[in-house]
Amino acid sequence: MIVAPSPLATAPAAPRLHRPRRGLAIWWIVAGALGGIVAFLLYLEYIGQLTGGTPLISCSISPIVTCGPNLLSPGGNLLGFSNAIIGIMLFFGPIYAGVSALAAPAGLRTWFWRVYAVFVAGAFVFVHVLAYRSVFEYGSLCPWCMVIWLVTIPLFWTVLGWTLADGVWGGADGARRIGAVVLSWLPLVVVLDYLVIAVAAQLRLDVIGSLS
Repeated sequence: MIVAPSPLATAPAAPRLHRPRRGLAIWWIVAGALGGIVAFLLYLEYIGQLTGGTPLISCSISPIVTCGPNLLSPGGNLLGFSNAIIGIMLFFGPIYAGVSALAAPAGLRTWFWRVYAVFVAGAFVFVHVLAYRSVFEYGSLCPWCMVIWLVTIPLFWTVLGWTLADGVWGGADGARRIGAVVLSWLPLVVVLDYLVIAVAAQLRLDVIGSLS
């Protein structure tokens, strides 16, 4: 006699869901909104540079702290148009992730958070490349660009820390411990990241001297 397998024995395991804390989700929404607004202001500055018009809020503070050289450089138009347009569109990502986390009490699937983490990691690398080129190639610092850097850097570290700590990349204890350490030392990690850029800019460009 053939015994049919139990449905419980053959049923596939339910996909694991992950949900960040409410405060983290709200931070992602705020970061995305702030980044998108600043990217829009940067785009207005870009149009002003092209047309000679007056932007809504000028970002020209000194010969070194100014947007012009960066906005009109090849690095500021990587796809043939202003990088600000990319920022306006892509900063919807953190907003979407934060709202989705708040709207789904049970959490979201692993693949969603992995895609989000890769997306934010790409933005993190991108802003560091732009920061390097600003300091060492263009010899100027774009204020609106720096605000976007200030938003993207902690955004990345929070996403990295949480995804590792929550097992989004697997349940290895080592990865979880690294994520917990990143979250525990988050303010220091972010400040050190800022300092690397700030010190490089000061040593290379004497930013403080240009403001006096």
